[in-house]
Amino acid sequence: MAVVANHRPSKAIISRSAIRHNIENEINQLAQGVELWAVVKADAYGHGLLEVASEAEKAGALGFCVAYIDEAMALRTAGFEQPILVLGVVEPMDGVVLASQNNITLSASSLDWIKRAYQAVSDVNQTLKIHLGIDTGMGRIGLCTDSEMIDTKNFLDHQTTLLAEGIFTHFATADEIDETYFNYQQQNFEHALDIFGRDFRYIHTSNTATALWHGAWNSNLVRFGVGIYGMNPSGTVKALPYDLEPAMRVETEIIYIKRLAKGKSVSYGATYTAQEDEWIATLPLGYADGFLRRYTGFELLIDGYRCPIVGRVTMDQMMIRVPEKYPIGTKVTVIGKSGDEENTFSMAANHIGTINYELTTILGQRLERVYVD
Repeated sequence: MAVVANHRPSKAIISRSAIRHNIENEINQLAQGVELWAVVKADAYGHGLLEVASEAEKAGALGFCVAYIDEAMALRTAGFEQPILVLGVVEPMDGVVLASQNNITLSASSLDWIKRAYQAVSDVNQTLKIHLGIDTGMGRIGLCTDSEMIDTKNFLDHQTTLLAEGIFTHFATADEIDETYFNYQQQNFEHALDIFGRDFRYIHTSNTATALWHGAWNSNLVRFGVGIYGMNPSGTVKALPYDLEPAMRVETEIIYIKRLAKGKSVSYGATYTAQEDEWIATLPLGYADGFLRRYTGFELLIDGYRCPIVGRVTMDQMMIRVPEKYPIGTKVTVIGKSGDEENTFSMAANHIGTINYELTTILGQRLERVYVD
């Protein structure tokens, strides 16, 4: 069991109003009849599954998307009655009956999966809602060949146990400037619709990136994910078409400070050596909280002043070089605004060579989440 560090000054502070703002803003962009379903997988990208789901419901989200059936069951147990789509593959013998009993919709990833799911629910005389996944070029899961799609259609047309209420795909490059591959995937999805027809309750192609830069293309449902949390899915490649408010900031405090003499070193491996006498502050935040060793060199903020992380980040602590002897308890902004300066998850992602929402999803469970409005 993960123990939350409630008695430590390191916090991830999450704005409920920012979450609602981002969802409401996207809903305002949608044409009449297009629904927004909130993607709350991976503990709502590290922001808290149930808390985000509650704010999404208030903001007008009409359904939820998750990665695993356990996440769907957590929502059901908490009393959420909206439609829930599991985007990942659920092994039929493990979860199909559970899904049918709790009105949870599953993604159909292949004809083989469909046949096994059919057998599982038929054995208990139940029905199951499914959305047909079409692999148009993501290369992850989904039907992809004409023969498999035709055979799938023929199979579904001759049974009543599996209710194919939706069909969907996922675009791999919707957040990129070059739209060649995006157009290729569009053509592939149109071809799939020619095979299956368009008589589905839900047709959905738009994740956050598609919704932001291509609208609800060929969809009456938008799967809004990273945009909920106020992060640009393209990082810094493409400018956002409208405002998103960052939903999370991370703050900590100085717990120790000392004057490091010239020539002395800091942390494991002695990778940083003072070139002159310096003030070094220690912070109670480390890679067990999701701030990886690669963060070394990233600048944190104190009263708008940038202070670089020096030496290797350790499991529970990191050290920063500061311009003066700050008092113990001085607030340090890891992600967020401080004075005229700001750190974002996109800036941090650029520093360590990844994407912004990977950083929120890997935040450790022991890092306390504090919800504010």
